[in-house]
Amino acid sequence: MFKKMFALVALLVVAAFGAACGGASSAPQTGALTGKIKVDGSSTVFPISEAVGEEFGKKFPKVKVPVGISGTGGGFKKFCSDSPSDWTDVSDASRPIKQSEIDQCKKVGVEFIELPVAYDGLAIVANPKNTWAQCLTVAELKKMWEPDAQGKITNWNQIRASFPDKPLKLYGPGTDSGTFDYFTEAINGKEKASRGDFTPSEDDNVLVQGVGDTRNEGGLGYFGVAYYEANKDKLKLVAVDKKGDGKCNLPTFDNVKTGVYDPLSRPLFIYVNKKSAERVEVKEFINFYIANATKLVQEVGYISLPDNVTKLVAERFAKGVTGSMYAGKSSEPGMTLEELLKK
Repeated sequence: MFKKMFALVALLVVAAFGAACGGASSAPQTGALTGKIKVDGSSTVFPISEAVGEEFGKKFPKVKVPVGISGTGGGFKKFCSDSPSDWTDVSDASRPIKQSEIDQCKKVGVEFIELPVAYDGLAIVANPKNTWAQCLTVAELKKMWEPDAQGKITNWNQIRASFPDKPLKLYGPGTDSGTFDYFTEAINGKEKASRGDFTPSEDDNVLVQGVGDTRNEGGLGYFGVAYYEANKDKLKLVAVDKKGDGKCNLPTFDNVKTGVYDPLSRPLFIYVNKKSAERVEVKEFINFYIANATKLVQEVGYISLPDNVTKLVAERFAKGVTGSMYAGKSSEPGMTLEELLKK
């Protein structure tokens, strides 16, 4: 009896010593995690988060990761809602968080970790029957979309004299979309400054259907390039000429990554509730997201971050760095993501 008791005590001591010294891995075993991670926000970032959620679910099938599409603004409304029951764990965003949204988060006590996950180029798309618009200047896009165009610019020949006498029918993201915010600032010079007589939707698939409708020869719209890549057979990609000097660029991998596709290149983000990140399933999900983003971002048609930037993003999450690198602004001109993350 004494020998058995001694052996049992010895085993317990060894086990305790091994755990204290880190001999046992703290990483959860495949399939062991349970829980639910609520993700909502940008329709542009949706394909990435959905793909990550699906792959994560293969490793941890007992963790549910529903991904909603409320638009960037709509996602932040839930992320920092006055009602904690509406809070999400992760908010997808196609633009940096605004100062008003930062203030709301502070008001309700939500600290957040801002993490870039990919690069995106906004695709200008036309109906496949459009044979005339191969490239549009930023000035021509402004002529189409600026507030003063409402009810006045309704025909393609008003954009360029050589264009045909065809009705111009415009499609774009809704006003809660970060893509809408980014496009209006880049093209019209002011965030949310846009004509109102276009067909809006927070669901980019609706925009694809509208522009690509075979009965809608004069259709034109914009959204993240991944939705064009997924619908190449239904749409025509239009190049953009920033200065009107004939230098037309498409949102290719290299053009977006190097900033040549200017002014319609941008980073994409996820925002993580810091309190949520203390839950093991959320922590594992975000680490999985960062580690697998390079592959999955490319699979859904976006541009992955360089390895050195991905490393900085992982460090930012590991350290739990809160707040925005953009300090409530829509962009930080002249600074790369690497510089911002190091700052």
